[in-house]
Amino acid sequence: MKTSFEFSPGIETLFGPLDENLRLLEKQLQVEVRLGPSAIEAEGSPESLTRLEQIILDYQALHAEGFAFAHGDLRTLLQVVLEDPATTLGSLARSGRQRSFGKKSVQPKTVNQRRYLDAIERQDMVFGIGPAGTGKTYLAVAMAVAALNGKQVSRIVLARPAVEAGERLGFLPGTLQEKVDPYLRPLYDALFDLMEPDRVERLLERNIIEIAPLAFMRGRTLNDAFIILDEAQNSTQEQMKMFLTRMGFHSKAVITGDVTQIDLPQGRRSGLLQATDVLDTVEGISVVYFDEKDVVRHPLVQRIVRAYQEFDARTANRQLELLPQENPSEG
Repeated sequence: MKTSFEFSPGIETLFGPLDENLRLLEKQLQVEVRLGPSAIEAEGSPESLTRLEQIILDYQALHAEGFAFAHGDLRTLLQVVLEDPATTLGSLARSGRQRSFGKKSVQPKTVNQRRYLDAIERQDMVFGIGPAGTGKTYLAVAMAVAALNGKQVSRIVLARPAVEAGERLGFLPGTLQEKVDPYLRPLYDALFDLMEPDRVERLLERNIIEIAPLAFMRGRTLNDAFIILDEAQNSTQEQMKMFLTRMGFHSKAVITGDVTQIDLPQGRRSGLLQATDVLDTVEGISVVYFDEKDVVRHPLVQRIVRAYQEFDARTANRQLELLPQENPSEG
């Protein structure tokens, strides 16, 4: 089937440098597109042409509203729209503008990231589980900042287990705070990226933002707060139960972790693994799983994550093959 769409000036920016976005649309929608002076001719299935027209109309409307996309952001949004037919470019772009993330705009770059943000908005407790580089922590901190800016909460509490991954805390120099700060540094990094440094410092001084080891949460009730537990795979079962029961009224909790990077002593089961089993059917809780396709770091990181997953699967299969086989009982 062939059709044509008229377009307004400025639509050329949709197609990206060297038409890389146009090539993406053609490949994912399985259409052929030809650009004329004032119209686009396209050939493909009726469904694909309908989706292409919707994307073009959405982009024209966004362009007219003054939306400007940073380098690469438009392509990542298009990838989300192409992977999820229920999502439109217009709704995805506008949802990012509606949230006040501080000094920068934050857009989901994959379908799972969009589901993660939507779940955080809808639910009071969300688990984000997946490999490094998928945006679990950064997006959670961004949503916390948006909630604080929107006066939905009055404080942000960020926690991490201070578990040694080969090092020993006791042998590090400095005070207790200086010993644990390196474990909390990724949380500081996300805050300083999203907010002006002087504002972060003021909020930290006033305890409107609090960053602390997980052990410091014991015995507290956190009301009107956005609470994040990062690196939750390194919490013990007792610590996880303690954290999950810290929630007070008008609070929201996000728990993030990578179950392939557990640094607990041998024989201690991760509290994150137990929690996802125990809370599987509890109403009001969402679990969003990420995989290597959601890694938004260097493309090589995706391939590294995939290689480790395949290696772990092969190792598990070999271990099963080495297990002694049960002999049938002799009558």
